[in-house]
Amino acid sequence: MIAFLSLAAADCWGQGKKEVERMEVRKSIIAGSWYPGEASLLVRDMERYLAAAEPSLEKGQLTALIVPHAGYMYSGPVAAWAYINIRDRNFPTVVLVGPSHRAYFQGVAVYARGAWETPLGRVPVDDELARELINCDPEYIHDLPGAHAQEHSLEIQLPFLQHVLKPGFKILPLMVFDHSLPACQRLARALARVLDKKESVLLLASTDLSHFHSDAQAKKLDSLVAKHVAAFDPEGLAADLEAEKCEACGGGPMVAVMLAARSLGADKAIIYNQRTSGDITGDRSQVVGYLAAGIYATKIQNYKSKSQKSENKAKEGPASGKLTAEEKRELFRIARAAVEAAVSKKPRPELSPLTDVLAQRRGVFVTLKIHGQLRGCIGYIEAVKPLYLAVAEMAREAAVGDPRFPPVSERELSSLEYEISVLTPKREISDPSEFIVGRHGIIVERDGRGGVFLPQVAPEQGWDREQTLTYLCLHKAGLPGDAWKDKRTKLYVFEAEVIEEKDLE
Repeated sequence: MIAFLSLAAADCWGQGKKEVERMEVRKSIIAGSWYPGEASLLVRDMERYLAAAEPSLEKGQLTALIVPHAGYMYSGPVAAWAYINIRDRNFPTVVLVGPSHRAYFQGVAVYARGAWETPLGRVPVDDELARELINCDPEYIHDLPGAHAQEHSLEIQLPFLQHVLKPGFKILPLMVFDHSLPACQRLARALARVLDKKESVLLLASTDLSHFHSDAQAKKLDSLVAKHVAAFDPEGLAADLEAEKCEACGGGPMVAVMLAARSLGADKAIIYNQRTSGDITGDRSQVVGYLAAGIYATKIQNYKSKSQKSENKAKEGPASGKLTAEEKRELFRIARAAVEAAVSKKPRPELSPLTDVLAQRRGVFVTLKIHGQLRGCIGYIEAVKPLYLAVAEMAREAAVGDPRFPPVSERELSSLEYEISVLTPKREISDPSEFIVGRHGIIVERDGRGGVFLPQVAPEQGWDREQTLTYLCLHKAGLPGDAWKDKRTKLYVFEAEVIEEKDLE
């Protein structure tokens, strides 16, 4: 029976400096057992595994890896097939996403500062990226180092990373307990937002497959996981894991990493190697399944160069300005097509920008309503993607990924009312009086917590400036109601062109 360490999400904010200092360097908990505790022996074993592996011939941009996390004598020969593909590569940061086998917590547990240590030395945590990720969704993503204290699924990856990557990389360790599709989508959205502007960050999902079946049964179960991975089908994988048609202790990390990679431009997955422990030990009575895979963006260079050319052309003309009626209609067409495809589980529509303005990177929110009542609202505050792509993604997430609501059903499609808010870049204000109700959207940030209201929220609720700021702090950011008066609290404003489909009829 697994012993769970209870760590409620709220606890992470009250642990204080003592725990941070205590957890600043995470010592190895599995050196000498799961892998050799002596550096020379550890390198010898890894070199033996790597020598038997073959690199992929895929020429696309490697975005993510899926790697097993059992002891090296069992999973090392499979893991090497993933790691051979990043030998001597330079990735500034590796985002490690793994399952929790021992700790219970809500949301995502981040190890947000310090370093992790193995017999090969220490690897620093990317604390800046950790802060960005937590600030992206502070109600769900938490600085919770204690959850990582006894977990092996991420540490097991470090020696291989230290051995094959060029020195100087950092890590961002993330752990999940909830493996449901909505939970994976929420983490994936946050990862995509913070990584979109980063160069050469590698995502890594840590997972084993089926556990303790006969070799024949394990291979049958594992083939279904491999089928979904090879088809780059995270939703299908999540559905079959939920229905217990297949097994993976790191199923959630796999799905979340695949979703995030897709949002970052990945479009292809390759199975490098797949085995069971029986293939390695010869004991086929009760085995564990292992898989190594890579996720690639085969079109990302063309996509980025095309987007950049369009942005540069747009910058030569007037600054973005107001959208034309034609551009507004196109955005609603894109939003509706994206939602209908997501709800009906059909392939995503092929998209291209109608005008240079729609190819500009803009922050955007898509709001769905039924009979005037909110049905979903998701958006990008930052300008992380071309507008036409951001609208498609946020419309899809508002329909099936907003954690406050169940996914939109097919019978609801005809009743949906669409609203799109295209945002200007945010700017920090020095005094709350600079926030103009009805004109500005408002963002509040302090102590790793944050919240946002679009410009139309306060007028719709009949709030004045003080009521808006108080409600935002108390109910959206989880801060004291008067936190907006504190000099430590950062306030940002932005403007939005709010358009409703009915206005174009």
